[in-house]
Amino acid sequence: MASKSSAEFYSDLKAMSPIRAIAETLMNNHLVRKIDIREAYEMAKNQPGVTITDIPMYPEFAKLHGLPADAKVLNDCHGNIIGRTAKARRFYHRLDASKKNKLEGDFREAIWQMQHYPLIKAEAVLGMDQDLMIKATFITTESDVANVYNWLLNFAPYESVAEKYAQSPELPIQDIILIAFNEWTCDDPFYNNVGAPQLALVDEKHNVIVNLGMRYFGERKKGTLTLAWTSGIRIGMAACHGGIKEIDFATCKDAKYHKFGKRSIAFYGLSGTGKSSHTNSHDNAGTLPEGFSKVVLHDDAFQIDLENKVCRAWEPTLFDKTDSRPIDHPDWKCALALMNHAVLNIDGKRIPVGQDLRNQNGRALLDRSLLGNYVNRCAFPKALVWLMKDSVLPPVLKLKDKHLAIAMGAALMTQRNRAENVTEEELNKLVFEPFANPFRVYELYRDVEAFLHVAESGADFYCFNSRGYWKNSDSDLEAIPLKTSLTLQTAVLTDQIEWEPWDILPAAMIPTRESIEMILPGYYDKYDPKKRGNMDAYLQLLKDRFLQRKNFLAESDLKERPETQAALLKVLEI
Repeated sequence: MASKSSAEFYSDLKAMSPIRAIAETLMNNHLVRKIDIREAYEMAKNQPGVTITDIPMYPEFAKLHGLPADAKVLNDCHGNIIGRTAKARRFYHRLDASKKNKLEGDFREAIWQMQHYPLIKAEAVLGMDQDLMIKATFITTESDVANVYNWLLNFAPYESVAEKYAQSPELPIQDIILIAFNEWTCDDPFYNNVGAPQLALVDEKHNVIVNLGMRYFGERKKGTLTLAWTSGIRIGMAACHGGIKEIDFATCKDAKYHKFGKRSIAFYGLSGTGKSSHTNSHDNAGTLPEGFSKVVLHDDAFQIDLENKVCRAWEPTLFDKTDSRPIDHPDWKCALALMNHAVLNIDGKRIPVGQDLRNQNGRALLDRSLLGNYVNRCAFPKALVWLMKDSVLPPVLKLKDKHLAIAMGAALMTQRNRAENVTEEELNKLVFEPFANPFRVYELYRDVEAFLHVAESGADFYCFNSRGYWKNSDSDLEAIPLKTSLTLQTAVLTDQIEWEPWDILPAAMIPTRESIEMILPGYYDKYDPKKRGNMDAYLQLLKDRFLQRKNFLAESDLKERPETQAALLKVLEI
């Protein structure tokens, strides 16, 4: 087996946390009924809030898991909360002894309440590649069965991969346990309260996640995935909240491309930076050479195996926003389930509308075949790209120094906008999300060390600006069209660009005029850093943003790795 049960993992059972012991006791209660994906589907159809639409489930998926041939896409609508709630998180191992004791008691009380309801559990496997598989169990009330069903869709139902899992290598990791109880009641101000109490309890060291008073499926998905990422970190891998694809140049019509063989490129960025556009683009706006072949590992979550130099996927599905998908969008053919969609009667059929009519953040679970050809493992990345909306950066930088490469990822940023009703001073403050991963529950230095290992293993790092480049001010920008960025992506993959130092940031490089003009005529003059209008103001803003990056890393837990911290801070000098 891959991951281990508690009895197998803990040679000293006293090393188990009380949180895991409480969860284990519930999981093994004789009154908790085990169900599979087929029963979950039939039960979910009758859950309050669920609508059976007239859109067929992706047929190949239904057949694979033994669901009815005429299975329909279910739409599960929630109430006030239709997204994840960061304020509800409580990290067990970050609390002092008295607060830990309090959480343990409140968790026991919640479980006592929970056992007055009919309870169910289901099992899934995280990890699509046989060499990285972790078993997970989800325990909840029957009234939450739609989330069980969606969870089994999102990961791999245990029954469908049991034989493969049995042959997978053993890992020094505990099985994951997820517990959810929507009907939880508690009036303690220690917990987040939005009309009702909410708690997302994280015990990452013992692979337990608990959702109390939280209906939204994303809490179940990202909570479970967070423990998978963290498990990978614990065994020496790099956790990636990003997309990655592999291009095979050996099939190109022009033999000059054959020397590149297979090359993978990964993208990390916050919402709206173009992560999916870069990962999922069919041919990089027509710039990839004729005859290439492409596979996608995933557009949201994977793990880099540093020892074996491969990348592995965690999930067989996509969990996408659907605000830009109208009724006739072709992606609906890959639909498995929906959350928080308006449903209209159109020609006598119940048709969901994926344009956020009912509420923001309408979501869909989609089969990974939407990405075209996909794989469960791909080559170690040739290139990793940080996608940032930072107006002081040129469209592309090559980060030749490994410490600058990792410093830019560790200080990956976004900005407030005027729609958020904040002051001008706040607008100038950067908001940092290291490595574009808001689900990191371990120390930042662990990610830094993992990505330094990626750099030392031969990967090249780049930064793409997807906002626009300073023309005359922070609001008067030189546009950077997506097609330009996709062309740059192809140029990176095919070594078409020659690089020269950027004198402002010596550890970074920009394209030479001669090489980039052959690819994108007019690029050099349009984006030459020396031709920014209002240069003094540009340089002042650039210095301020890099100083904010330095200050963020200086105040982070990188203090626990002083030599690494010093190296990262040094290369951010302007």
